[in-house]
Amino acid sequence: MKSTIQLPDDIDQRIEKVAAETNLTRSQIVEEALSFGRSLAWQEQWIAGVRAGLAEADREEFASEEEIAAVLSRYDQA
Repeated sequence: MKSTIQLPDDIDQRIEKVAAETNLTRSQIVEEALSFGRSLAWQEQWIAGVRAGLAEADREEFASEEEIAAVLSRYDQA
């Protein structure tokens, strides 16, 4: 079933921006929000986090082996 809804211009523009940045359709973005609780704000934050991570990688800012070991040791069940 196809539905049509009216959205405020600011929300419509945000959906367009997320669609452009993720290559998802507007429908997919709304479905993610409704089906999986991934609100528009969550999706925008996710995109920002991915971009920040890519920028760090471009600057070759990676965690050292010691930093990785320290994080993993916090979750060690042994």
